[in-house]
Amino acid sequence: MITKSIIQVEKIKCGGCGNSISTKLLSQKGVNDVKVDIESGTIKLSHEQSLELASIEQLLKKMGYPVVGENNLGAKAKSYVSCMIGRMSD
Repeated sequence: MITKSIIQVEKIKCGGCGNSISTKLLSQKGVNDVKVDIESGTIKLSHEQSLELASIEQLLKKMGYPVVGENNLGAKAKSYVSCMIGRMSD
């Protein structure tokens, strides 16, 4: 069964960030579609119901895009790196 979820994260700055997030999430088993809204900082996922969102949130945090409200000092540097990688792959 397919489920839709919305995750709000911090530090999405540009299309490069969105590209990095989309590419990484689409490579995860159970993720069918990803839409990143840069302005609102939201990620809309279409995924298998069995997928645990906590694992996706952990992955986003490792990439430098923590869920809104989390305290993560290292995320800022990681998000800049992800941003640049995303821009180079556009």
